[in-house]
Amino acid sequence: MSTDKTAPPQGRRGGGSRLHGLGPVLGLALLLVAGTLLNSDFASFDNLMNVLTRTAFIGIIAVGMCFVIISGGIDLSVGSMAALIAGCVILLMNALGEQGLQPVLVVALGMGFALLLGALFGLAHGLLITRGRIEPFIVTLGTLGIFRAYLTYFSNGGAITLDNALSDAYSPVYYAALLGVPVPVWVFVAVAALGGLILNRTAYGRYVQAIGSNEQVARYAAVDVDRIKVLTYVLLGVCVGMATLLYVPRLGSASPTTGLLWELEAIAAVIVGGTALKGGAGSITGTVVGAILLSVISNILNLTSIISVYLNAAVQGFVIIVVAFLQRRRR
Repeated sequence: MSTDKTAPPQGRRGGGSRLHGLGPVLGLALLLVAGTLLNSDFASFDNLMNVLTRTAFIGIIAVGMCFVIISGGIDLSVGSMAALIAGCVILLMNALGEQGLQPVLVVALGMGFALLLGALFGLAHGLLITRGRIEPFIVTLGTLGIFRAYLTYFSNGGAITLDNALSDAYSPVYYAALLGVPVPVWVFVAVAALGGLILNRTAYGRYVQAIGSNEQVARYAAVDVDRIKVLTYVLLGVCVGMATLLYVPRLGSASPTTGLLWELEAIAAVIVGGTALKGGAGSITGTVVGAILLSVISNILNLTSIISVYLNAAVQGFVIIVVAFLQRRRR
């Protein structure tokens, strides 16, 4: 008797969970239909590739951010981190170029340096949070200001520009295409696929979800919580470095406005994709859909002028608040 009584509610919860998971996909589908109806150019292949290319930078960061939020953390510094990494990479590449090294070698060293810097910044965050016992919000709020201040100092308030010869050698990283698809899109797909594999098919991924669900229980289960948290922030830092090395050849410069509000876009993509703000549950697939959805919204605003393009950040902010409210109501 008790089994019969409890079965229907479980079925309803399962159906509701599946519907909740399909929410971002359904939202994206509706946006694609609306965009096509509002502007015939929206559905063109060139515009699609433009949307995906612009999504790639935030999407790659959002994959790393997904791990952090699932573990119960947050990182508000990713935009400033990207700006500082971009400036340091350009300074290093210009210095190596002056030594007479081959442009291709200089570019390769610069790309490796971007990943290394990202990993080191992520490591610093992880150690401050775990060893220093400081809340992630406070740590990353502090480094948000530190990173951007140092970039402003290095650039004297202006821009750090990549040498023309190096810029020519570096430009294919952003502008080249494989089978008609831009390189940043391929990298985004690879990072998302690897992220999904790590989250769902490895012990590390299960530990990340366990820590976000209940950190104390995870400790009782002999999970090395501090180590997993540090690795999670290192992973995010590497994702920021990867996004930055793809972004630098786009403009060939870094300034105090580089990466501005990227943290808002990355967090919005993760939350819109269905990841719980309190941690413990989320998916890379949902995060990818969320990143594309936000880019599509921005693209539709640019093509149709329904509202000012200067309100894009406001739209993303409203989306975060609404989704957070709906998550709270659902719980």
